[in-house]
Amino acid sequence: MNNTNRPAAFRRAQLLGYAGLLPQAIALALVLSGGEWSWIALASSFAYAALIFSFLGGVWWGQALTATNPPVWSFAVAVLPSLIGLALFLPWTLGWPWPGPSLFWLGLLICASPLVDRSLALGDALWMRLRWHLSLGLGGLTLAIALAEFARRA
Repeated sequence: MNNTNRPAAFRRAQLLGYAGLLPQAIALALVLSGGEWSWIALASSFAYAALIFSFLGGVWWGQALTATNPPVWSFAVAVLPSLIGLALFLPWTLGWPWPGPSLFWLGLLICASPLVDRSLALGDALWMRLRWHLSLGLGGLTLAIALAEFARRA
């Protein structure tokens, strides 16, 4: 993924990517406010983070599909975010504590997800910088929401 030949297009992608942090930032504000929107914000923040994590798997799949010689493990790792997102939703269906623990794990995994991109080695330096910024942003916000929920329950 070479972005140096299309700086204007990459700049638009950056702006939209950073705008994608807004839903989680709003959810964090609503959770911290503790009002009647708190539960909706918790559930929505989980759904949003799981959706974006699943999207990352799709990105990895697409990168591997278009690569000349992708790593042999690339397609297997690309389906993991969707499966993990589903697994982290299951505690709610079973009546177990949710979404705090699931948000915590999802936040950690999103923060670590650029390590997969780095191992795939299918993106240039601009792509990797954007991936780290957005992943640490979304993962950090998701972790903050999880910690706020843990504090509320304590």
